[in-house]
Amino acid sequence: MDDRESIEQNVLDVLVCPLTHGQLLYDARRQELVSKSAKLAYPIRDGIPIMLPDEARRIE
Repeated sequence: MDDRESIEQNVLDVLVCPLTHGQLLYDARRQELVSKSAKLAYPIRDGIPIMLPDEARRIE
């Protein structure tokens, strides 16, 4: 994985789930930011987190 595909820790420290305002977990393999409280996984495309609930994948 190169720098364009990873997300920096300082960005992760600032971002929160737009619905719950809770913590996000970074899933490097799937390139997603996971909100366990909202049960959503927000995609990261070209190194940019897409923080729109309509774009997120539902998780169990």
